[in-house]
Amino acid sequence: MRIRNLVAKAVLSPTVLVMLVCFYGCAFWTAYLSVTRSALLPNYQLAGVFQYVRLFATPRWNVAWSNMFVFGVLDILGTLSLGVLLAVLIDRQVRFEGAFRTIFLYPLSISFIVTGLTWQWVLSPTIGVQNFVRGLGWSDFVFDWITRPDRAIYTLVFAGVWHQSGLIMAIMLAGLRGIDREIWRATRIEAIPTWRVYLSIVLPMLRPLLVTCVVLIAIAVVKSYDLVVAMTGGGPGYASDLPGKFVVDFAFERANIGQASAAAAVMLGSVLTVLAPYLYVELSRRER
Repeated sequence: MRIRNLVAKAVLSPTVLVMLVCFYGCAFWTAYLSVTRSALLPNYQLAGVFQYVRLFATPRWNVAWSNMFVFGVLDILGTLSLGVLLAVLIDRQVRFEGAFRTIFLYPLSISFIVTGLTWQWVLSPTIGVQNFVRGLGWSDFVFDWITRPDRAIYTLVFAGVWHQSGLIMAIMLAGLRGIDREIWRATRIEAIPTWRVYLSIVLPMLRPLLVTCVVLIAIAVVKSYDLVVAMTGGGPGYASDLPGKFVVDFAFERANIGQASAAAAVMLGSVLTVLAPYLYVELSRRER
């Protein structure tokens, strides 16, 4: 037994080492750079909160920061709702289930770059939905959200929901198929409506899966970069900018490592702030 434990630790040690160096090490290094005066190259002279003060005084960052919450909330709600709805519908033993699952999962096989370009064409006023509807005779129809500063961020939600809802459907469908059929028989005997069974019994039983889905979508929101670049480029202006694009632009295009590190540290802090209460509740529940 002792030898087996040693072998298991030896096999896992490279993975642990890579995680410590590449993730935690880089995270701490980025946090350290965020309190220095680093510009084109790292500068290890401490500057306190100078980069953070300068960051929140930057209009572009404030727009990107607020856009992350708008995009995040709408993307999580839309993707989760559509994914759960598709899973519930397929769980009702529909015909051609395999074909439907393939169709709904297909967007997941496409990169965010292709998704962004596709939705850019679909929403383009000159060749997309607006042009198509006007070609049908409605010459006054207007759908130019992708070119409007006050609406462009919402077009990213369309693309995000379309891309990720298939994954949520697959995860929730697997959970639904694991529900004991005796529960369904009991609810039929009690004449409980189907929608009520899903809302009051089935979905609460799948709460861990729902939390996993929320975390997966939230991770995709925080690291969104390629979707923004391919679809809107952060525009018009920087109206649809997100923190991920802000960090990359300031680190590699504007040669401001300190400012990019501060933005990355704020992003990490926001994720930890959201996850900390959930982890505390889960750990407390397990102890009880």
